[in-house]
Amino acid sequence: MTQKYIPSRRVRPSRPSAARPAGSSLYKAKRVRAGGTAPKPRKKRAPTQDQAAAAAPPVAPELSEKQRRHLRGLAHELKPLIRLGNAGLTEAVAAETVRALHDHELIKVKGPGGDREARDALFIDLAKRTASALVYRIGNVAVLYRPNATLQRILIPD
Repeated sequence: MTQKYIPSRRVRPSRPSAARPAGSSLYKAKRVRAGGTAPKPRKKRAPTQDQAAAAAPPVAPELSEKQRRHLRGLAHELKPLIRLGNAGLTEAVAAETVRALHDHELIKVKGPGGDREARDALFIDLAKRTASALVYRIGNVAVLYRPNATLQRILIPD
């Protein structure tokens, strides 16, 4: 029986195992460079005006009533992206909210049920920590808005 030639298939060399030293591999070992020099440190560039503006902390936008109504209409069909649990507002939740605001600009946040004043304070604190505007709050759901600094996706009326 002859072996069929398949180009992508690796075939072991046909030599007896006695000809090969013990512990050696069938394939050639990779070359490893030892004692190379350390890479040169890179020079740091001076920040440009765009980078300096991006590094400044964002400020929460002031919204008129007409703008709030427009955003409320856009947010009606959204599902809550952030859910606050029993631990409340943690650093991880705030960081995830910042990421979601950067990606979506307009998000819904669902808070824990319970005391209304505590829930309102929680949503206001989250809006301050993320530099976003609290568009509205109904029950345990709030809507936050922060325009993207580089590419604004949602156009709101003046």
